[in-house]
Amino acid sequence: MDQTLYTLNVYSENFAGLLNQITTIFTRRQLNIESLNVSASSIKGIHKYTITTVTDEDTIQKVTKQIEKRIDVVQANYFLDDEIYYREIALYKIPTKELLDTNRIESIISRHNARLIEVNPTFTVLQKSGTTEETQELYDELKQIGILQFVRSGRVAITKSCIETLNEYLAEREAKYGRPAENA
Repeated sequence: MDQTLYTLNVYSENFAGLLNQITTIFTRRQLNIESLNVSASSIKGIHKYTITTVTDEDTIQKVTKQIEKRIDVVQANYFLDDEIYYREIALYKIPTKELLDTNRIESIISRHNARLIEVNPTFTVLQKSGTTEETQELYDELKQIGILQFVRSGRVAITKSCIETLNEYLAEREAKYGRPAENA
């Protein structure tokens, strides 16, 4: 079976315990969650979970269907990288001495379009947004010089489609039941 990185977008009402229910679905199938990001969506009362995992298409279809069966889940969809726009953010803490002692760091920062967030006598914090590969490339270069700390966020993603499938679904639901989704 062909293993591919999938991005799963899950929209739900904001209730305690749903994240545990979702992660249990992955655990039962022995799927590793590569990244996870949860935030409020543009629709009041609806939160968006962005989850990445490596699996085959048959398994991701089954996982998506299982997640959609959860009572608090409004909708779940999975995507390949070419169907979405996505980014992560990474923070790198390096010794300030390295920044001051060589022009190499300045060149690396410029080449990777990174930003300086904090510079103090002890350390400097850099920020880079981009794909996993882009943030990893900067990490690999800075590692040769010395990294005190490193952290990368989970993926955030939006579809390349002009129409948000959740908006269509909620409009259909409102037309069918005659009331907004949050009151359905």
